[in-house]
Amino acid sequence: MASGTNIRTFFEGKWHEGNIPVMRAADHGSWLGSTVFDGARSFDGMVPDLALHCARVNRSAEAMLMTPTHAAQDIEGIVRDGLKSYRADQALYIRPMYWGIEDDGYGLGPHRDYTGFAVCLEEIPMSAPENSVTLTTTSFRRPVLADNVCNAKAGCLYPNNYRMIAEARKKGFSNALVADAIGNVAESATANVFIVKDGVAFTPIANGTFLAGITRSRHIANLRADGVEVVEKIISFDEVHAADEVFLTGNFNKVTRVTRFDDTHYKSHAMATRARAIYWDWAASHR
Repeated sequence: MASGTNIRTFFEGKWHEGNIPVMRAADHGSWLGSTVFDGARSFDGMVPDLALHCARVNRSAEAMLMTPTHAAQDIEGIVRDGLKSYRADQALYIRPMYWGIEDDGYGLGPHRDYTGFAVCLEEIPMSAPENSVTLTTTSFRRPVLADNVCNAKAGCLYPNNYRMIAEARKKGFSNALVADAIGNVAESATANVFIVKDGVAFTPIANGTFLAGITRSRHIANLRADGVEVVEKIISFDEVHAADEVFLTGNFNKVTRVTRFDDTHYKSHAMATRARAIYWDWAASHR
């Protein structure tokens, strides 16, 4: 079942209406999980950082030891062509993806020269500015590069994310704040995290255990350009409890307020509101 509506899929050189089948039962991606994807957004006639998302899906394919079949600029062209079938006021999730078709002759890995490709466009509304989440800790952690393909946006990473979410929901929270391999804060189960203390924004320094997102980088640049001090550093869970404000950033919703982390409640959302406003202004200036 699809997450959105009004779906269009680019596959085998042309656009198709709907959520069409693209993988077969014996494709490597179907049974051994060699899938990578990226996610961009189109909303209010804007498609922020589309080129960066198209470039990253190719890097993810290479990290999964697959050969990308389309240049990043060609993927961008395919997406922009597909967007012509939608109105500017329809918020879309844009998902280019690759998967392995044949194995490498040994059964375990994908053959570099047989890579599937598709782009899926789905209408999914942007979240309202006032939407928020609550966070709790989880027993599951982010892997390291020696354990998994942390340098790719790979489908195989997401079952672990959902274990985090499921555990958080059982505790009565909507998301999880996740540790890296040595117990410091990495991100949430679904997005990068920022904390604010005395007007300074802090975010975990990228250490290879989590995907330091395109939207995260954009917020760092935007906030700094607006005069906010932003520090990338090792962050402990105690520092999150002591923060004045916490918010999440990711492509899907751009900025999401955090109202609670376990027994700590946050009343301020000033920096999240500021970051969102700056992001929308930046996106509008880069249509």
